[in-house]
Amino acid sequence: MSTTDIPLQELERGQSLWQDAWRRLVKNRAAVAGLILLGVVVALAIAGPWFSPYTYDEQDTALGAAPPSRQHWLGTDPLGRDLLTRLLHGGRISLLVGVIATAVSLIIGVTYGAVAGFAGGRADALMMRIVDILYALPFTIFVIILMVFFGRNFVFLFLAIGAVHWLTMARIVRGQVLSLREQEFIQAAVVLGLKRLRILFVHLAPNTLGPVIVYATLTIPQVMLLEAFLSFLGLGVQPPMSSWGLLIKEGVETMEEYPWLLIFPGIALSLTLFSLNFLGDGLRDALDPRAAKD
Repeated sequence: MSTTDIPLQELERGQSLWQDAWRRLVKNRAAVAGLILLGVVVALAIAGPWFSPYTYDEQDTALGAAPPSRQHWLGTDPLGRDLLTRLLHGGRISLLVGVIATAVSLIIGVTYGAVAGFAGGRADALMMRIVDILYALPFTIFVIILMVFFGRNFVFLFLAIGAVHWLTMARIVRGQVLSLREQEFIQAAVVLGLKRLRILFVHLAPNTLGPVIVYATLTIPQVMLLEAFLSFLGLGVQPPMSSWGLLIKEGVETMEEYPWLLIFPGIALSLTLFSLNFLGDGLRDALDPRAAKD
């Protein structure tokens, strides 16, 4: 069969940027493994506590700390609480902190960076100098001060962590906007007399989605680690609620007598962080235009 007998649509089929990125992503075994593992962790964290015969704060002081058994697959803590249930419930909290705090940082960073890049000139220079100044502040200490000053409010934990992780995203989006605003489609929108806000948030910001997605997948593990660190210091999630950071803190305090209280939360947090980092690296390679030349 000659090429003239092949329909044109089969001879040459174009692929969108996202289709091409997905094709490269599924070829990355580490990224696919990370995506599958992350899906399993999220599914267990969401649905797991519903099927558990115990609640996260249900105590059995007569039982105390018991090693893994048929009744308690991962054992219990010194108050007789089922570790598996607390681990699944803590996964909800840790993942929720990671997602919401990252969303807050993206909203602030994307808006700030897009406005700075589109405005240009002195406004851009001033806004970026503010970012440089904020970069000099110790983020962890800043969050600790906020938590101490405003109280250990669970909702405020999301906002406090998200409010200090937007600087890098602002720089990324600003660089993207600086290059995009010189493109023909933006010049055409300006000539047509579209409002600046519409150009900024309808035409410019959506075209920075690739780097935003990549950075989000790499920010979530950073946020989860910060939450774990704050909970380890007693400034994060407060008992009787649980998070992986709080469970690790409790496990460290009794690791010599009850090592399972540290091992299982540590494994859960490590696997989730690894899966997010593998997925983030895979998305970065898939969405990088230079990777298309393979």
